Amino acid sequence: MRLPPHILVVNGIKVRRPVFLVGAPHSGTDLLARALKRSPGFHVTMGRASVAHVVYAFARKPSIGRTSGAVRVMRDALAESWQVLPRSCGECAEPCREAGGVTGTGPCVAATDITRFGDGSPDLLYSVPVLLQAFPDARFIQLIRDGRDVAADMLDDPACLAWFKPAMLSDQTEFPNAFLGVNKDEHLDRWKGMPAAGKCALRWRSAVRQSAELRRTLPGEQLLTLRYEDLVLKPAQAVATLAEYLDTRVSKVVMYGTDVPRAGAWRSRLRRGDLELVEKVAREELMRLGYLKT
Repeated sequence: MRLPPHILVVNGIKVRRPVFLVGAPHSGTDLLARALKRSPGFHVTMGRASVAHVVYAFARKPSIGRTSGAVRVMRDALAESWQVLPRSCGECAEPCREAGGVTGTGPCVAATDITRFGDGSPDLLYSVPVLLQAFPDARFIQLIRDGRDVAADMLDDPACLAWFKPAMLSDQTEFPNAFLGVNKDEHLDRWKGMPAAGKCALRWRSAVRQSAELRRTLPGEQLLTLRYEDLVLKPAQAVATLAEYLDTRVSKVVMYGTDVPRAGAWRSRLRRGDLELVEKVAREELMRLGYLKT
């Protein structure tokens, strides 16, 4: 049941139709966040500590997100993240600072220029139900990318691999757990002994299933699904679709950057054994999305 409408005010600006970018790790939410950060009127944050703490608390223990205080906690975290203060960007994660072109500690945007807020923090996907209660008029953009490319990037990302260490499974972690892709309690021991490539595939598979559920439950005016491959192979068309959905101009400059991961790079990056495991674990979703043929 949705709570009564609540208008959050940040920097004297009413937060209306905030934009949240969701998807599996390395699905392109960071690329889209950089594009929106360069778009007129947008103030987009990525991975601020105030939001990350809440997101991962909900991911580890989904039952927290169903408590009466979850919505207030999420709103407070985002309000803190969106504040524009003299040293705001000094508290930002490096990807957010880089995306905003920040070299010092000053803010990356002037409060007077802001008309729209957004967030592209990693793993925001698992907080969508709470975000929707906190901001009933929110707009969600979900990114879908070939699970083999996702796995290849995850295997090269220490932050992603850290979640697979036994020490990360604290007493606060609930199972089954969509964040880790473990569907049943009895699968946990099997998960612990699985190679990292298989765990990456499980995380991607679970994220894709979460995304399919969003498509089933959210109205069309609140959810746009984009494929990463379209962003990098047909950027002008993809950005035009995004701009129409958000009813605003969106910068596409970052889509043409030389450091943008290319589609299909898994062919040269995944070892044979890892590729076979990823395709085995995620076969159904890879086939359903057209990434793997029969």
